[in-house]
Order: sequence, then C-alpha cells, then structure tokens
Amino acid sequence: MVLRQKLALYLQLIRWDRPAGWLLLLWPTLGALWLAAGGFPGWHLLAVFTLGTILMRSAGCCINDVADREFDKHVKRTAQRPVTSGAVSVREALLLGAVLALLAFGLVLTTNTATVLWSFAALAVAMVYPYAKRLVSMPQAVLGVAFSFGIPMAYCAVQGNIPPQAWVLLVGNLFWVLAYDTEYAMVDRDDDLRIGMKTSAITLGRWDVPAVMLFYVLYLAIWCWVAAPLVQPWAWWLGVTAASLQVVWHYGLIRQRTRDGCFKAFRLNHWVGAALFAGIVFSYGF
Repeated sequence: MVLRQKLALYLQLIRWDRPAGWLLLLWPTLGALWLAAGGFPGWHLLAVFTLGTILMRSAGCCINDVADREFDKHVKRTAQRPVTSGAVSVREALLLGAVLALLAFGLVLTTNTATVLWSFAALAVAMVYPYAKRLVSMPQAVLGVAFSFGIPMAYCAVQGNIPPQAWVLLVGNLFWVLAYDTEYAMVDRDDDLRIGMKTSAITLGRWDVPAVMLFYVLYLAIWCWVAAPLVQPWAWWLGVTAASLQVVWHYGLIRQRTRDGCFKAFRLNHWVGAALFAGIVFSYGF
C-alpha cells in the first residue's frame, strides 16, 4: 500500500495525468524529425525522440517543483503539488529527476556523437529555466529555448549536423511557447504579483492578449516560411488552416482574461502543434 501511494505521488510529480505538457514538446520535435529526414525518419529515431521527450519533460517537472516549492505554497493552483506539500521530499524529487534524465541520455547515446554533445546544451537550458523566473522579466523566452531544443537535436540525429533552417524553426517555435505559456501565466497573474514572481503576463500588462496573438502569427509565419517549400502544399496548408482556426478560438478564450478561459487555452494548445505536424506527415505520406 505504501509503495502504491509513493508511486501515485511520483506520477503526480511528473504530471503523468497531464500529457498536454509533453505533447507541446513532442509535436514540433517530431515535425522537425520528418522535415530533416524528408519523410518517415525510421522507428529508431521516432522511439528515441518520443520517449526522450516524455522523460525529459518529466525530469523537468521534478527540477521545477523543487526550485519553486517556496513560491508554489502561495499559488492556489500549485499549493498541493507533492514537493510543495511535503508529500515528496526534495531529495526524492531530485533523485527521480536524475534517473529520468539519465534514461533519456541513454536513448541519446544510441544516436550520433554530435547529438550527444548537443544534449548537454539542452539539459543546461532546461535546468536554468526554473531560476529564470526570479531574474528575467520574460522567463517564457528561456522556456521557449528549452522546449524547442528538440528541433535542432532532431536535425542533428538525422543529418549529423544542424542546418540553418533548424535554428529558424527553433525561433518560430519559441514564439509558440511564448504564446501558450503567457496564457498559462495569465492564470496565476494575481498570485505571481503578490509573491514577486516575474512572468510575461505581468511584463506585458494590458498588452498580454495582443502579444499572445502576435506570437501565434509569428510562429505560424516562420514555420510556413521554412516548411512550405519542403512539403506537399495541400496537406501543409490544410494543417495550417486547422492550427489558425484554433488560434482564433483561443483568442475568444483569453480575451476576457478569466482563469478558466486562459487555462483551457493553454491546456488545449497541443492541438495547434498537432495540426502542423499532421500537415507535415500527410504531405510526405506513410
């Protein structure tokens, strides 16, 4: 019974019941994998990047919750997280995060040397983000780099190097992260102001909603610039249309800045990325 309770707490710690978090990382990473390979990249790389994304996102949750445990006590949405509430110790959370990161690294070791070396940079950015919220007025930009690093790594795993288009896609994806994580920050704005946390929602102030929409436009425009010449037009533009319609819907969800509306927009954002990924996959066929 004790073991089962511990397992439940660990699963809660890594947000196992909230797959939206790792799906937000997965779709752009897999999209880059398909673009780099000019189609299906093979089962090996598909497994490495799918499992690696899930493992690293889970490890990131452990690090984030340890770093934010004192702040999370004062935020309604996070006060009952396992580390914050004391149900899971800091040592346990860090150990679990380390095990998950090592498992992800084991997957990377099955690729090539260049990808292994770039994985250290990806890990460094992921570890910096939880502390950026204390120092940077737009910490979501740091998160954007961390959440987008699977893109150049995917190119590197396929091609052995990182071409310029991979970095351009990373910048485009960074704007998507800015969009959905600003929506997320809008949920906690009152609590974050009270405890002195820095977020894009606070920095942008009354320009938060227009900025989110601009971020979406930049994300879609940059990905179209890179991907459209490489894929079948009908499938790609169908995916872009589906993503764009969701963006318009999200505007309706966040325009009144309600907690429920903003959180719903964030929680369902992975479908925007899924639409673009589907456009890429169907344009190459199976």
